[in-house]
Amino acid sequence: METTTCSHLLGLVVISFILVPPKAFAADGVTDTFSKGRNITDNETLVSANGAFTMGFFSPGVSTKRYLGIWFTVSRDAVCWVANRESPIHDNSGVLMVSDTGSLLLLDGSGRIAWSSNSSSTSPVEAQLLDNGNLVVRNPGSTTVLWHSFAHPSNVMLSGMKVGKDFSSGDEWYLTSWRSADDPSPGAFRRVLDTSGRPDNIVWQGSVKTFRSGPWNGVRFGGIPEVLTYQQDLFEYQMVISPREVTYGYNVKPGAAFTYVVLTEDGEVKRLVWDASIRAWQTTYQGPRDVCDAYGKCGAFNLCNVSAASAAFCGCIRGFGLASPSRIAGRCQRNVALNCAAGGATTDGFVPVSGVKLPDTHNASVDTGITVEECRARCLANCSCLAYAAADISAGGDGRGCIMWADDLLDMRYVDKGQDLYLRLAESELPPPAAALPPPSLPSRSRAFPTGPVIGAVGSLVGILLVAFLVLVVIRRRRRRRPSNIGPTTPDGFIQRTTPAPTVPSSELSSLKKATGDFSESNIIGRGGFGIVYEGHLPDGRKVAVKRLIQSSLTDEGGNAFMREVGVMSKLRHGNLLQLLSYCQDGNERILVYEYMKNKSLNLYIFGGNPRLRALLNWDRRLEIVRGVARGVAYLHGLSEEVIHRDLKSSNILLDDNWRPKIADFGTAKLFVVDETDPTLIKSAGYTAPEYLSSQRHLTLKCDVYSFGIILMEIISGKRNTDTPALLSDAWESWNQGMIRDLLDPAVAQPEPELLFELERCVQIGLLCVQQSPDDRSAMSAVVAMLNSNSLQIRAPKRPVLDSKTEPPLHEAADRSTQEASGTSHSSHYSVYLT
Repeated sequence: METTTCSHLLGLVVISFILVPPKAFAADGVTDTFSKGRNITDNETLVSANGAFTMGFFSPGVSTKRYLGIWFTVSRDAVCWVANRESPIHDNSGVLMVSDTGSLLLLDGSGRIAWSSNSSSTSPVEAQLLDNGNLVVRNPGSTTVLWHSFAHPSNVMLSGMKVGKDFSSGDEWYLTSWRSADDPSPGAFRRVLDTSGRPDNIVWQGSVKTFRSGPWNGVRFGGIPEVLTYQQDLFEYQMVISPREVTYGYNVKPGAAFTYVVLTEDGEVKRLVWDASIRAWQTTYQGPRDVCDAYGKCGAFNLCNVSAASAAFCGCIRGFGLASPSRIAGRCQRNVALNCAAGGATTDGFVPVSGVKLPDTHNASVDTGITVEECRARCLANCSCLAYAAADISAGGDGRGCIMWADDLLDMRYVDKGQDLYLRLAESELPPPAAALPPPSLPSRSRAFPTGPVIGAVGSLVGILLVAFLVLVVIRRRRRRRPSNIGPTTPDGFIQRTTPAPTVPSSELSSLKKATGDFSESNIIGRGGFGIVYEGHLPDGRKVAVKRLIQSSLTDEGGNAFMREVGVMSKLRHGNLLQLLSYCQDGNERILVYEYMKNKSLNLYIFGGNPRLRALLNWDRRLEIVRGVARGVAYLHGLSEEVIHRDLKSSNILLDDNWRPKIADFGTAKLFVVDETDPTLIKSAGYTAPEYLSSQRHLTLKCDVYSFGIILMEIISGKRNTDTPALLSDAWESWNQGMIRDLLDPAVAQPEPELLFELERCVQIGLLCVQQSPDDRSAMSAVVAMLNSNSLQIRAPKRPVLDSKTEPPLHEAADRSTQEASGTSHSSHYSVYLT
């Protein structure tokens, strides 16, 4: 049995009496315990003895529905647990009581049971809210717990909780995201402790892995080195690995700040710490942190390097090369086959792959009872073993224990303070051993200096270097040319890559007619140059946006745009990209079905004339929108086949019912090819990068970075770049002179100092994105990192160049986004669905 315990003492949250007096949170008569005969109604609360946690009724976000929950007393929005996640109460009639059979019952005004603890006892019971936020049911005076909330987690992990599996009872504990900020019912994401290999925290979206923390290495989860910067003063891990159970938790140290881990509705894992000096939660860790954290981003036998150029995040590990000349396949294969016969006779060897998050261990074999040297021998003797690594590094040195992989090595990345993976390679792929030194010889005066052999060796070396140089020149020149074996080119000069059939389903024309009332005029919510968008209602009750291309457009650009949009969007899966649900090809009909965006276009809120609508996007929401758009663009750029949107602008950002931004309109998107130019100019006034507007029409991923920078400035200022040609100049002056308040949208209340600091950083990042030279702009992966961490250093931007020769003419602002903001067309807010 292996039990890794960083502390055997339960470190409960302790609040300084001077800073947070316990009674300061509670009204007179409020206690931490109740029993039969004393009910908790909607206007009552239960407060833990130390005042840290409160239980009562609440309404999340803008919802009016009532839920029974537990939250941090210092921050009512920090809800840690919800009882009736799937059965809200629709008024203030809710009552929590103790039943005759020992259960907690939550009843609505009609007596309907909205939730029950399903505990039972023949003796009287009481419920108590403990100092760590755990609600327990037990017999008075007994230490035996009949039921407790920690055994039924919601989306938050608190100190003293555990996740994992109990193999004897079959119980399993994991986090489930909320559906939205206004709806605590179980959402799309789960965070589960994978116990099949070395314990690893996995985030699942349905049956798809989206992120993992890296396997437990005896000290921490290997892919989260950030924990070393804050764990020492904050908490201690509690890991149990035994035949009976595999579980993980943490215990907050006495006197430490409040902290918790949350799985957000977007599938992100965050550790938040309460900063009492500013009375706000600070994010100390967020995962995924960058494109390399996307599960399996680079495929098998690949390494992801976030510090590399955005076009080259992925690279095959040593001894492997791409299975095809292009990046389409994206799979790495061995250069030389292994040499291993029955009985383990082999000439293979191992090379270290240093500083990495170890591959997924789901199907790996683990033995913590042997040394690393024994692990090497065991792997070498097993012809199926592809790599090995130490299972535990807590003792330092080379570590101990053994993890062996026999399947594909998947989801590897470079990470600070990462581990060493020992990769099995054929003998010819191994680095040459250090040359053995010749035995020492006595000096001899009669031995002449061997000038002939030396001159010959030098000449040979020079020749080899010249040949290598010429080979490199040829390779570089070939790389600059368009590959000839990828596929034919399209009429606009782009390479037509062979793509798989769309992964989204096709819809019957008859069902779409029924959903839209036979494409009724009353259901139109948007019009554009190539199509009309209708509001549709599916049989399961879902509301969708149905985009029907105008048939006259199918013979030219519109038809190409349809196929391009289906091809690109069918492969995109990200919370900040508009989801294509299905498509239809029936005769001359071309139809796309998208998820419905309740809050419509970003333009409506940042450029509209209605002050109330503009104020709905407060600074917190605007910053989250900026971060969300950045994540979406970084995802596009980080795909194995990089996608350039080419038409990023504020009118192409939609907002769902939780104000989460979704990038839309992929009819102009392109798969990126290095050093390629684009003869077909796609531009939107005020958003197009100067190098793309030039005569060379140079198209790179940095064109999207420029457009993102403009969007960021517009979100912060509330001013349209086409209406305010000096917007970039104003942004520069405000940032350079430390007068950011002068740039902020006056429709929103002035931010607090700590929020003003974030906005100032945001403007600085935006200025980096709109630099004149693409080389001076940050990659989107770096932009995401800077937006999500206030500790990262940001280089100073140069003053933006405002060149009338490269600035788009203002008369092009006949762009549909102008009508959207002014509200002159009821349908304009959905023009972003149109190509």
